[in-house]
Amino acid sequence: MQAFLRLSRWIDTLGQSIGRVANLMILLSCIVSAANALLRYGFNWSNNWPLELQWYLFAGAVMLGAPYTFQRNEHVRVDLIYGHVSERIQHYIDALGVIFFLLPACLLFTWLSWKTLFLPSWGILEQSSNAGGLPLYPIKLIVPLGFALLALQGISELIKRIAALAGKAHLDAKYERPVQ
Repeated sequence: MQAFLRLSRWIDTLGQSIGRVANLMILLSCIVSAANALLRYGFNWSNNWPLELQWYLFAGAVMLGAPYTFQRNEHVRVDLIYGHVSERIQHYIDALGVIFFLLPACLLFTWLSWKTLFLPSWGILEQSSNAGGLPLYPIKLIVPLGFALLALQGISELIKRIAALAGKAHLDAKYERPVQ
């Protein structure tokens, strides 16, 4: 079990590093958006690449930030019974959710987006159809990469839940319902 927990810590460290990159992408997206608005409305200068760069940065932040959000237990839940059961039952629900829903979906989406989205784009070095636009294949790589990283984080979370259920680790995975 200790080897699996070390693997989980390594995955968590990787997820935290990529999460910092995703946070930076949000900041850069805001800066690009503000600069683009200033240039467009203040100086009457317009080009497509800043708009596409903003879109790329935001898409990258979403896809690369999902594993970090999952690690921090801040993802969206459908809380019908989860908040009303014991922590042990929550660990069981989380483990089963990862095994039967998260991992199969992430692996399927990784494979499909690699095969049908990224590889064809990479094969032709696809470019934006907009004048002055950016290449499309780099952002299309973010989709399978994001799902693969989310699956990897799912493995880490599964390891932690199993270790907690076995009494080999304490897991502080308290979920708080969003304030509405």
